[in-house]
Amino acid sequence: MGDVLALVEARLRTTLGEPDARAAVTFLGTDRVEVLRFLDGDIVRYATLGMSAAPMGDPTQALADPVKGPRAELVLSVRAGLADTDKVLRPLAVLAASPQVEGLIVAPGASLEVGEPLWPGAPFSSVLVAEGGGLVEDLELDEPMDPVRFLPLLPMTANEAAWKRVKGAQALQERWLERGTDLRDPLRAGVLLD
Repeated sequence: MGDVLALVEARLRTTLGEPDARAAVTFLGTDRVEVLRFLDGDIVRYATLGMSAAPMGDPTQALADPVKGPRAELVLSVRAGLADTDKVLRPLAVLAASPQVEGLIVAPGASLEVGEPLWPGAPFSSVLVAEGGGLVEDLELDEPMDPVRFLPLLPMTANEAAWKRVKGAQALQERWLERGTDLRDPLRAGVLLD
């Protein structure tokens, strides 16, 4: 477990630079999850560290496979200085712990809900999990372990989340693209939906 997390942190540092802050959260009955903060000009990136320590397993199986299964970490990118986004640390840790706590398999296209604003004044309480491999490349691990995927999180308003449930993740992402939505704006309004 420690070896995997050391490799994950090394990949994050190689890609995003040195973190300027980190916080750790431990939930009862789960392993510790850290959230690292990286500054990149006017963008601040938050990356989880700990979710990939164990593979995500099918909650219907009696015993979880300790080696095989999907592994991931979460990455959120927002514009710096517009909102108190550092308060997103705990919600991100909650999302990263959800595979252990709820038996979820977090994959692209999924919606994750935290039940409260991601940070004070945020119009978002949920995120869309996007495809990995863009910002941070997948981290290959020794066989038979699956690679660690670094999955971007795209904050969604309540209306966007409801629309996504009906129309699908692809349709919502296309709508954002059509409207030129700045998904890194921590105070953005919801996209116009019809």
